[in-house]
This record gives sequence, structure tokens and C-alpha cells, in this order.
Amino acid sequence: MEKSKVYFTDMRCPVGTSLLDKLDRLILAAGIDKINFDTKFAAIKIHFGEPGNLSFLRPNFAKTVSDRIKALGGKPFLTDCNTLYVGRRNNALVHLDAAYENGYSPFSTGCQIIIGDGLKGTDEIDVPINGARYLKSAKIGRAVMDADIIISLNHFKGHECTGFGGAIKNIGMGCGSRAGKMIMHNDGKPEVWQDACVGCRFCEKFCAHNAISPDSSGKARIDHEKCVGCGRCIGSCNYDAIGNPDESSNQMLNFKMAEYCKAVLDGRPHFHINIVNQVSPYCDCHGENDAAVVPDIGMFASFDPVALDKACIDAVNSAPAIETSIIAESERTSDHFTNIHPTTNWREQIDYAAELGIGNVGYEIVEM
Repeated sequence: MEKSKVYFTDMRCPVGTSLLDKLDRLILAAGIDKINFDTKFAAIKIHFGEPGNLSFLRPNFAKTVSDRIKALGGKPFLTDCNTLYVGRRNNALVHLDAAYENGYSPFSTGCQIIIGDGLKGTDEIDVPINGARYLKSAKIGRAVMDADIIISLNHFKGHECTGFGGAIKNIGMGCGSRAGKMIMHNDGKPEVWQDACVGCRFCEKFCAHNAISPDSSGKARIDHEKCVGCGRCIGSCNYDAIGNPDESSNQMLNFKMAEYCKAVLDGRPHFHINIVNQVSPYCDCHGENDAAVVPDIGMFASFDPVALDKACIDAVNSAPAIETSIIAESERTSDHFTNIHPTTNWREQIDYAAELGIGNVGYEIVEM
């Protein structure tokens, strides 16, 4: 099989050249201008960072990509979907507040921000997944599916459940609605946390299967005989009183996430950029970030998200560990990600994404 091309530039900047200049040249060299952007809506999938975390991508990177898309005739917007967990990004209002707090706004990035799955994470489309082993369809944020073109702009880092987070995770997990995230993270059906439920009965309105009714105390109760596990009740609850206690294994999370990535990308032009700096050991969903585990490496771009992620994995694993980071506390092998998170296997994500036809594991680096 022919290897996919992954374009790379390091973080060195001679006087008169900025990282943003290098990023623009990188994405042009990688062929972003081969996409027909004329009058088309282009979703730039990004992670705005949980407030308190300082390793997320600066909005300047997003502005460079947005400006290039506009120069090519496109209509870019930044997007992410609401989180499943309780935090600063679990509905569109606090999500936008978090984005603005972290410097993302139409003024700093040159384009609008749209939360992909709406106010409460219930604005979704059920998208069939061709060739999937585990799921028949994926619940994807409506605004993501309404876009004509998908661009992923990713902070490449470690992750406590999937080993690493790059393009596949940013697209697969990030574009899932709140119900979609529940399906990826959990098995089984949702339950009501009785201590948190206030008996408002709002969740009943969102259940298409009449599976929710009040118990003798007036609090919500889910009939699992009627429940189909869609998770819309989770997104509808203003009190975060509904969740799912049955977590999927890390292996199954990787597989489901790859299938969601397939659902998002199928049938549309797409292009992907990984920024490999401040390589923190954990996800940017944390309200804090630990010290980087390797020195800053550079910026990568490709039409192939699988090859792109694999190239970044190899680049990180080839880099020297920073002795003052968490990596100094782990077993020393040539695989930094497994050293930090020994219960994960990042190869499952990569190999299954390739099996699904999302891209190739084999790649050729084109250095600028």
C-alpha cells in the first residue's frame, strides 16, 4: 500500500519568521489549497481547553488556518461539542465562556464559534458508520455534519484512557454529542443519581420511549426495559443528575472512537493538522496540565489522520524525556505513552482506524 505523505516543520524560527508563517506555509505545502473551499462551510474542529489548563493550543494557530481558508474562498467556523462530564464545557453557554476565557473569539481567530451539538448537547444527527464492528451509527453534533468540509486542528498530547490524543480523538470523541460521548465511554444504560435529582421532570420531555417517570418521591426513574440507551436525558438534565456508571474498557473506547471518526469524515473533504508542543501527559479536558514530557517537536499536516497521528507518535517516542516531568517516575522503555499510561494501548486506536479505511499506518515524512 502506498504510504501517505505527512508534512513537517520544526519549531525553529529565524528572525523575521514566525511559527504562524511556518504553519501557513506547511498547510499550503501539504495541499490544503487542493480542496474546493469556494462558498463552502468549513468546520475547524478544535479543543478550546478546560479553564485552568494552559497547554491547549493558542488561538493564533486557529486564526492562521481560518485566514487561509477564507483566502481560498471558504466560510470557516471553529467548533467543538459539549462534554459529558461536569465541568466548564458541558453546555453551550459555559462552553463559549470557557472558549472566550482562553482567548478564543471571533476577534482573535477571525471566524465565528459554533458549539456543534447545541445548547444542551442534544442537537445531534444519527450518522451511519460504514464497515464498523461495534456500532451501527454515531450521534454527531448537527453543526459538524452540516459543514461541507472538516479541518481538524489538534494539540497532540498524552491521554489517560486512549494513550494519546491527536486527530482521531479530536474528531471521533470531540464531534460526538453528549449522548455520543456516553456511548463511547460507557456500556449499558443511563441511571438517575437520586441525590442530585430535583424532580423537575424536564428529562421526561426528551425521552422518545416513555422510559422516564417519577418515583414515589417525585424524582426521575428510568425503566431499563423501555430505555434504548440513547443518552438524550443526560444532555437534557440541568442538574447533571443522570449518568452512566458502566464505563467501557480503554480498548473499547479506542474502537468506538475510531468508528465515530469514520462517521464524521466519510463522504466529505477533510484535512488535519497536529501541533506537537507542550506535550502534556493528560487530556486538555483537565482543569490543569502537568509539565510537558518531551521538548516541543513541531507541526505536522496531512490529508490522512491515521498517518498523521502515527508520525507524531513516532516523533514523540523518538524525543528525549524531560527529566523533571512525570515520565521520570515511570518505567523507561522506548514508548513514552505506554510508560505514562501503562493500562492503555494506543496501537488499538491506530490499527482499527486503518482497518476502517480512515487512513494508512504507513507514512512518508516531507520535511520543510
